[in-house]
Amino acid sequence: MTDTDARDTVAAYFAAFNAGDSAGMLDLVTDDVEHHVNQGEIRRGKAAFADFLAMMEGAYRERAEDLVIFTGENGTRAAAEFTIHGTYLATQEGCPPARGQGYVLPVGSFFTLRDGRIARVTTFYNMTDWMAQVA
Repeated sequence: MTDTDARDTVAAYFAAFNAGDSAGMLDLVTDDVEHHVNQGEIRRGKAAFADFLAMMEGAYRERAEDLVIFTGENGTRAAAEFTIHGTYLATQEGCPPARGQGYVLPVGSFFTLRDGRIARVTTFYNMTDWMAQVA
């Protein structure tokens, strides 16, 4: 995989994300994908990632804007910096009640790529900032 291939794969992932296309996102990950978030357990496998996407679809409407993608020298690593613009739709356990609040957060995501697909997604954002925005 080249740097261009890695960049194209990550760009396609975010295009699917912005379109609300969970199936498109799932097509871009490996069967054994690992999903690391800054709050919570690591999700392992495509089924666990699909469950997460379904939860997100019901609880949030989000769009990644100002996307910048960086790639490593051999096409196996990539990173993305972006701003998430979202609406909180359904109350999540341990979070403030959802009332359609909007939020804007800087986010970073890191990717490992294998055989043309995403094998790891690690995402970081400031949870304290998000909680303050939706409180």
